[in-house]
Amino acid sequence: MGLASSTPKASSNNTASKEKMTNTKDNKVEEVKESEEISKAFAAVAGVRKEVDKLSERVAALEVAVNSGTQVTDEEFVVPAELLMRELLKLDGIEAEGEARLQRKAEVRRIQKYHEILDKLKTRNSNPFSDKHKAVSVTTNWETFDSGMGSLTAPPPMSSSTNTTQDWERFD
Repeated sequence: MGLASSTPKASSNNTASKEKMTNTKDNKVEEVKESEEISKAFAAVAGVRKEVDKLSERVAALEVAVNSGTQVTDEEFVVPAELLMRELLKLDGIEAEGEARLQRKAEVRRIQKYHEILDKLKTRNSNPFSDKHKAVSVTTNWETFDSGMGSLTAPPPMSSSTNTTQDWERFD
């Protein structure tokens, strides 16, 4: 009887160790899959970064042209803006965790910054007089008078240094 009762325990121990081994193998397979996904995410973000680097050179060239007063066609702003938006959509499709996610987020911000620069350059190019660096700013200091307007009390009488008379010269 002692043997019969110990056999189920031994087989349950074997089953438990087989489950642990299976779980360990499953965990390793999952870790490898996660590692591959992270590597794919890093590679995808790096590919987008490379394209954005090329586009940043175009944005810098446009900035030099506009700042020097060269008139640039609208299409030269639209094309890089559209290409930046495509790269933004690529980033949106990348599923990433951890460090890859942080890199993706940084690249999104970088694209948004270049897009803002393009918008500002396009505005400055379409209206060269709106350039803040070359425009003259005029501010007016308005003199305020206490006229009693808006007040229920009349203003105090003011002393005058001139005398007014009723003698008017008449012209016919």
